[in-house]
Amino acid sequence: MEFSTADMESVILFEHIRKACEAQHAKDPLDSDNLLKWAGSLIELAQFQTVPDAKWFISDAISKLEKVVTLDPGKHQALWCLGNAYTTQAFLFPDTDVAKGHFDKAVEYLQRAVDEDPGNEIYRKALDVAKKGPEMLMELKQNQMMQQALGGGGGGGGGPSNASGGKKNKKKNNDFTYDVCGWIILACGIVAWVGMAKALGPPPPPAR
Repeated sequence: MEFSTADMESVILFEHIRKACEAQHAKDPLDSDNLLKWAGSLIELAQFQTVPDAKWFISDAISKLEKVVTLDPGKHQALWCLGNAYTTQAFLFPDTDVAKGHFDKAVEYLQRAVDEDPGNEIYRKALDVAKKGPEMLMELKQNQMMQQALGGGGGGGGGPSNASGGKKNKKKNNDFTYDVCGWIILACGIVAWVGMAKALGPPPPPAR
């Protein structure tokens, strides 16, 4: 994956926020607003990772968001972010059964967010996405299979040209996976971060 200057600036910004939140957490581990902001920075950073690393970042964000809803069960921003994080996690897993478990969790938390803030259309749209998630994932897999079939090359022999085509096709499919996963994380992360930034204000200064 190649990063633009803007991407690198975003990585630096959210890494700074992550470290600041980590320092604040050491001082006050029960600060739910700080945990929420910390999770938001991890979701943002996930979009710049490979798929395996993105899974780790999202899992770490989920663990922090689950602490938030334990501390404050009615905090609908955290419920919404948690639902989005599970939706994102589901798209990162190729195993349909594992993905379904994540989608189910997403629906559960997003429904709770809607119940806490019934007039919030963003929450309702996120809930719709989670409910349609398994169908969307199947379509994604079918598209990938079609790409593989189309790039498989015709003709017999299995010579060097076919091997070369296979390598190119594999790279194309990997790029396609990164693009799709990055788009999903970006869609969840940007909206989540904008909402949290407005609600929570600037991050605490980094520890010296």
